[in-house]
Amino acid sequence: MGIFHSFAWRSLLGMRSWRGIWRSLALGILVLLLLFFVFFVLPTQATPMTPKHYTELTFAPLPDVAMPAYKRFQLSNGMVVYLLEDHEWPLVRGTLLFRAGSRWDPPHQVGLAEISGDLIRTGGTQVHRAAEIDQWLEDRAAIIESGVGKSLGRINFSSLKEHSEAVLRQVAEMLQAPAVEPERFELAIRRRQGMIQRRNDQPSAQAEREFYKLIYGADSPYARTQELETLANITIADVRQFYRTYLAPSRCILGLVGDFDALQMGDRLEAIFGAWQDPPNLPPLPPVPTVRVDTSPTTVIIERPHLSQSYIYTGQLGGTLKDPDVFNLYVLNGVLNGFGGRLFNELRSRQGLAYSVYAAWSPEFDYPGVFYGAGQTQTATTTQFLEALRQEIERLQREPVSVAELTYAKDSILNSFVFNFRDRLQILNRLLRYEYYDLPKDFIFRYQRAVKTATAADLQRVAQSRLKPEQWRTLIVGDRVPCPVAHCQLWRSRS
Repeated sequence: MGIFHSFAWRSLLGMRSWRGIWRSLALGILVLLLLFFVFFVLPTQATPMTPKHYTELTFAPLPDVAMPAYKRFQLSNGMVVYLLEDHEWPLVRGTLLFRAGSRWDPPHQVGLAEISGDLIRTGGTQVHRAAEIDQWLEDRAAIIESGVGKSLGRINFSSLKEHSEAVLRQVAEMLQAPAVEPERFELAIRRRQGMIQRRNDQPSAQAEREFYKLIYGADSPYARTQELETLANITIADVRQFYRTYLAPSRCILGLVGDFDALQMGDRLEAIFGAWQDPPNLPPLPPVPTVRVDTSPTTVIIERPHLSQSYIYTGQLGGTLKDPDVFNLYVLNGVLNGFGGRLFNELRSRQGLAYSVYAAWSPEFDYPGVFYGAGQTQTATTTQFLEALRQEIERLQREPVSVAELTYAKDSILNSFVFNFRDRLQILNRLLRYEYYDLPKDFIFRYQRAVKTATAADLQRVAQSRLKPEQWRTLIVGDRVPCPVAHCQLWRSRS
């Protein structure tokens, strides 16, 4: 009986082992058949693929880009509102622009607008201390940021949908009841003092800063810089006066994008901001400062010992976005720049004068911008670099650009046009800027249409009428740089 039992048990085990072997064998055969089909059968049936040269590749036309639907209205207090729904994520993001700018800083208090702008967010309110607001936002993974630039003030904010109304109320509190805590004010001053002390760490940044002084004038609101003595003249009382001057609902444009119903959000905004009214004695905004035009050519060299390269900016006063030629000038930028542009091909690749070289007509919204050429070159080739850059500009004036160059420049702009619409917050911010600076709402599409119709004759005409290389002003930062003209001004490196 024991022998029989042992035999039966071994037989059962053997059956199980054989079943495993058969399963493995069947699986192996299946894999071999699949590999045979992929490597031997499919290739005989597929159309052979011949690699194409990149010039032979064809692509479908880019789809038309349309502005998404949005809602614009005014609250009872005069605040302009834009609402753009986006239900992809449970978020609400927004921007509030207000009419202010560092260009209106008193000359002896340069830095007042920037410090005041920062302290809207970081300085606390009359209801909540700054540290409380910091913690409150952190607990909700929400963001509020504020600042003032050269020509506008801005508050950006973002939160989950469920906290959006509370964040909007916090923004309203910051606008209506800023506190300017002394500790936060001193921190803002010290932060800028540190920035002044470090601002020449990068020679390229120094060259750009001093170039703008050369174009606009050192005392111009569009080029002057904060200094230790101008910061020392700013007090908490000055910041509070700044708020009384510039923070008013009729001077604000609010935009929201996110997961909300526009009709319901309009009612909420009226409840949150509607009680805020312009003060009866609100002072008028100062006029936009004018720009002094100096067309005399000038070359300035700032001595920086131990530099192995010259850092160069050269150019002239430019125009605004309302200039009728602005779109043709943008296409001209495309001819000059990029890996297929003239400056890269000629100054970098053919002549080997620079690792980095670029040029741009850079307009501003409501005051003249600049046209500049810039780059870095070895000290010994500074004069050669400047001469080669000027020759390329003069060639644009003498000769129409080739069909290939024009196509390259236009395609570079048009093929990247879709990226202007990749994010709805980006679209919203563009609408707010157009409203703030009084530009048409379809400005971006006018740009697209004008680029498509630009001709080589248009580019030659604007190069001849707008670019004046004989009037260029040049700023060079370097060590023992040879003067590229008959006479150069020599500046010591300044902080």
